[in-house]
Amino acid sequence: MQSKAWIAGCAGKRLSADEKAFFADERPFGFILFGRNIGEAGELRDLIAELKEIGGRATTPVLVDQEGGRVQRLRPPLAPSYPPAAVLGALHAAEPEAAERAAWLTGRLFAFDLAAYGFNFDCLPCLDLHVGGATKAIGDRAYAAAPDVVARLGGAAARGLAAGGLTPVMKHLPGHGRATMDSHLHLPRVEATRAELSASDIQPFRALNDLPAAMTAHILFKDIDATAPTTLSAIVIEDVIREEIGFDGLLMTDDMSMKALEGDMGELSRRAIAAGCDLALHCNGDMAEMRKVAGAVPELDGKAALRAEAAEVYGPARLEPADEAALREDYARLTSLVA
Repeated sequence: MQSKAWIAGCAGKRLSADEKAFFADERPFGFILFGRNIGEAGELRDLIAELKEIGGRATTPVLVDQEGGRVQRLRPPLAPSYPPAAVLGALHAAEPEAAERAAWLTGRLFAFDLAAYGFNFDCLPCLDLHVGGATKAIGDRAYAAAPDVVARLGGAAARGLAAGGLTPVMKHLPGHGRATMDSHLHLPRVEATRAELSASDIQPFRALNDLPAAMTAHILFKDIDATAPTTLSAIVIEDVIREEIGFDGLLMTDDMSMKALEGDMGELSRRAIAAGCDLALHCNGDMAEMRKVAGAVPELDGKAALRAEAAEVYGPARLEPADEAALREDYARLTSLVA
């Protein structure tokens, strides 16, 4: 069954009859879950199994944002609490090799946690730089201020996820760190020149351009395209993300329902696909909005379909058996160094 070029959210812990029928008809490539969708363990497994059944294949992508710290959709008792990325950055300042190992372990342990319920994509690593004076929407979600450290730790986390059978989704291309507004609420406008961005913010994404999937930033970079944010900008997507960064993997939008984007949801979705995004990601579960997204996006075809297929099998192809208890013990030892 051919999918359409979008990823859908759902409203609650169970699918309604309307949602089941709608998703079966409109065939999203995958689904994404948030805190509102996370019930008891059995409920969550049942929900994910039902989404995959609707998707028509065992590998139907079911995404989640599991970063640690503030952005952790699964919490105790469903999964342990983890520190934010900045803690690994602090460890790197003292013991770089220990930090890289801890970052790998974070990804690998996330994979144990998430795969137990049926998740197969994690929207990690967050490769945005920590920038003083910027919005706290990123804040301690950033590993560090230095691009090379962010690339090293983010790359280790991505490899850990893949070793656990999950597909990593790096975010937010070409960099969210300089935003002075929260894109959930407003459209950030970044004044930095393209040369400044190339020398810093873009570097972690370029270093990890072979990862299978990525998410755009709803940010307007005035020196690159003064008229459209990344998600809607062919200039940023083609010239920066595809050419300069060299990323040829699956590119999805950040959540189309965020307030950074203004306008009709269908028209916004058409513009995102026309600009070069492979998938429109819609997260809030609002049926009226989802109908507009689904009605605006095309069938997954051509390069976009090949990228989607590659991302879907990326994690499962790299699954390596491991001793979970031993890895958790190692992780606890390493993270205690910065406790």
